[in-house]
Amino acid sequence: MERTQIKDVFAKKGEVELQGWVHDTRDLSKIRFLVLKDVTGRIQTIGIKGETSEEVFDLMDKVPRESAVKIIGELKDSKQAPGGKEVLIKELEIIAEAEQPLPIDVSDHSKTELPKRLDNRFLDLHRERTQAIFKIQSTMMQAYREFMIQEGAVEAVFPSIIGSSSEGGTETFKMKYFEKTAFLSQSCQLYKQMLACSMEKVFTIFSVWRAEKHNTIRHLNEARQFDYEEGFADEFKVMKVMGECVQYIVKKILEERKSELELLDVKLKVPKIKYLTFEEVDELMKKNKTPMEKYDLTNEAEGKLDDLFPDTIVFVHDWPLAKKPFYIMPKDKKDSKGNQLSCGFDAIYKGIELSSGGQRIHIPDLLVERLKVNNLNPKDFKGYIDSFRYGAPPHAGWGMGLERLTMMVLGLKNIREGVLFPRDRDRLTP
Repeated sequence: MERTQIKDVFAKKGEVELQGWVHDTRDLSKIRFLVLKDVTGRIQTIGIKGETSEEVFDLMDKVPRESAVKIIGELKDSKQAPGGKEVLIKELEIIAEAEQPLPIDVSDHSKTELPKRLDNRFLDLHRERTQAIFKIQSTMMQAYREFMIQEGAVEAVFPSIIGSSSEGGTETFKMKYFEKTAFLSQSCQLYKQMLACSMEKVFTIFSVWRAEKHNTIRHLNEARQFDYEEGFADEFKVMKVMGECVQYIVKKILEERKSELELLDVKLKVPKIKYLTFEEVDELMKKNKTPMEKYDLTNEAEGKLDDLFPDTIVFVHDWPLAKKPFYIMPKDKKDSKGNQLSCGFDAIYKGIELSSGGQRIHIPDLLVERLKVNNLNPKDFKGYIDSFRYGAPPHAGWGMGLERLTMMVLGLKNIREGVLFPRDRDRLTP
């Protein structure tokens, strides 16, 4: 007999074989209940004294919760059972017994704190709520790929070990690479630019490492990014692509993950799109008495944008050049305060920065100049600079954090909830 997953049981009749984990047990003396779960759902199974074999009936009283078991039994209609069906057990086999006591509570109403849950993530993943987060995240990745393929973009794989800082900052993880010093990549930025200058549209899901000594609810030291780059494009073209991409992802979640959204009590809407200049945002914040930095948005400003424009991706563009990385293209214009502007942008969604991006510098001499302004040595970027000497067109792109998007879409209180095995300043295991 072949195994039947629980979601398929309710359309069957007769004898079935189930394999899963023991979610709960109850003993009413002459009737014993065992609630079985697998990744598709739960079903009530029963043993009846005098009808079920004595060996099976005794074993039902001894099998520990979260043990993996195999059950062969007869499907019965039951008005009391969830879903209207239950399984009368004929055979019960313990495949893998769970040691007791369990290190964490994996019930639906668990109050176990997140750090302890992460310490025991292998068992926390038995929880239906935890599984729901990562089922939705899986849909996000699939939807991202679907959208990009429809856009005609090529999926690429880029190196994670690089010879110099990819972002120009100092917060890198250094490593010994034979006789040389190397770094774990902060971004695939430089590589996706090279590819966009030949294959025009490129996307990837890329792991990034940042050695920043923060310990916040929205930052990680290892994260995944949705990255996109397009040749013959400016920042407004790729902002449009990004907005439509997020809308597509959210639509897919709403279509395919209704039960998971209900379980997590998430009321999700397809976001609208709005464009504002940095200066316009600055004026809005002054009107709303919300603090701003000279060249950046504060957390309070990001939150205020969500208050003013709920369920909206707000693209803040025409950003002061002083705040943007060396590879962002300068603009030939200034704001009312005399600040030179850039072709860079940030995307704010649900009160948090979702992404940053912009048009890149494709002119070698200008790139050398901007590297020097940012106190970087052009010699360390020779291969990158030289890639633009042979017919490199204007191009633009963005990076969007997978875990950050998961956090925002699901309203998670801590980004670590949306990472299977998070890496931060204090955590290297499991």
